[in-house]
Amino acid sequence: MQRINNQFDKITLERRSLRSYDPSVKIPREDMLQMLDEAFRAPSSVNMQPWRFVIVESEEEKAKLKPLIRFNTLQNDSSSAMILIFGDRQCYENGEKIYNQAVEEGKMPADVRDAQLNVILPTYQSYSKEKMDRVITIDSSLAAMQFMLVARSYGYDTNAIGGFEEDQVGQAFGMDSDRYLPIMIISIGKALDQGYPSVRLSAEEVTRFK
Repeated sequence: MQRINNQFDKITLERRSLRSYDPSVKIPREDMLQMLDEAFRAPSSVNMQPWRFVIVESEEEKAKLKPLIRFNTLQNDSSSAMILIFGDRQCYENGEKIYNQAVEEGKMPADVRDAQLNVILPTYQSYSKEKMDRVITIDSSLAAMQFMLVARSYGYDTNAIGGFEEDQVGQAFGMDSDRYLPIMIISIGKALDQGYPSVRLSAEEVTRFK
C-alpha cells in the first residue's frame, strides 16, 4: 500500500470528521493491518499497549452493530469498516512478552527489563478498577488518534464516535465486559465529499502559563 499524503500540515490541520463514504470501497485486510501496525507506535504508559481493536467489516456484523450506535448509522452503512476500540484492564499480562522482545532486539538490557518489570507488574496489578480505566482510556485514545492520522496519510478518512451503547457493544462482539472497557468507535472509508470545516477555540483562550 502506497502512502499518498506525507505532508504533516495536510494530514493534521486539514483532517475532518467524515460520515459519508463510498460503500463500494473495501479496505483489504493487509492494508488495514499495515495501518494498525503504524498506529500502534503510539505511546502508552510503561509501554503496556492496552488498546484492543475489533474490525467490523462484514455486512452481517455491521447489521449487529447498527442498533448499538444510535444516530451514527450513516457511517456504519457506508464505511469500509467500523473499528471498535477497547482498553484491556489486564494488559499487564503482556508485560513480560513486550519487555523480553525489547531485550531480544537489543533495545533494552536484561537488567533494566528485570528492574522495571519488578516495579511495573505489581503496580498495575494493585490498581483499582477506576485507576486502571483511566490509564487504558488515555493510552487507547492515543492509539485511536494516531490511527486516524495514519489512515489519512493513505487516503482514507475517519470519524471518531462516542455515541454508542457502551454496556452492550462488548458483549455483542465477544469482548468480556469485566476485562475490556469500550473506549470509542472509529468509522473509516473513502470519503464521498470533503466534509465541513470546523472551528476551534484559540490556544490563548484555553491555555494558562504559570
